Amino acid sequence: MPTYVVERDIPGDGKWSAEQMPTVPMGRHVAYVREAGAGDPVICLHASASSSAQWRPLIDRLAGRFRVLAVDLYGAGRSPAWPDDRPLTLADEVALFEPVVAATGRRVHVIGHSYGGAVALKLALEHPEWLASLVVFEPVLFSLLMAHDPDEPAAREIRAVRAETSVAADRGHLDAAGARFVDYWMGAGTWAGMPDARHRTVAAAMGSIAGEWHAVFEEPEPLEAFAAPDEAQGGHVERRVPAAREDLASRERGGARRRRTHGAGHARRPGQRTDRAAP
Repeated sequence: MPTYVVERDIPGDGKWSAEQMPTVPMGRHVAYVREAGAGDPVICLHASASSSAQWRPLIDRLAGRFRVLAVDLYGAGRSPAWPDDRPLTLADEVALFEPVVAATGRRVHVIGHSYGGAVALKLALEHPEWLASLVVFEPVLFSLLMAHDPDEPAAREIRAVRAETSVAADRGHLDAAGARFVDYWMGAGTWAGMPDARHRTVAAAMGSIAGEWHAVFEEPEPLEAFAAPDEAQGGHVERRVPAAREDLASRERGGARRRRTHGAGHARRPGQRTDRAAP
């Protein structure tokens, strides 16, 4: 039977063990999931240049009350890379972990950060019946900026980051791509201050960055489609790009609620721990 791969927390000793968990058929694409706890299911979707490991602190906090399932999206952690036969889409990311949601047998709470937030919003649009709640922190739906005004400063800014990181990655300069990416989101000099192990992790992730850029730039859903979902936003906007996206989304939200979580920025500041953080 087809499976997704589960890494379970072993209570009491802080270790994790990998196992195969049967679920619904999903072809050759198999998601890797970090799981802990019991109770109502919480699906966590990570940022670009990161993985399910991003959620370890949250898993530790929630596992006493919830069943937490942190997914590795395509090309991240231990999930497979996206094949090169066509460009990656947010719908493809949702399809990757649909079996994880289905296997819970109930509505799920979904938490997404940055790229994971964009994927979470796509899940909410495609399968609202699956959701118990939705929390996203600065989801990077750059397609909304491009559709609104591709010449405004925020749109030009993020297009430049996309171009520079993609060109560097295509040429095999993964460290250069990683440096541009990290320093944009976390501040100039952050890359230089990161440990070598984190450099290697982020540089490896740059191999998937072109596909992720495509997914969030070319998402076909129009702005008005995002009027219904509630969302919780981070309380500190570090770049004008997420600020502009929030402003656009606010215009279409209608009666839906928007709640701020103070102290939650897009990524950690220089000087803070960088072994688990990613934009």
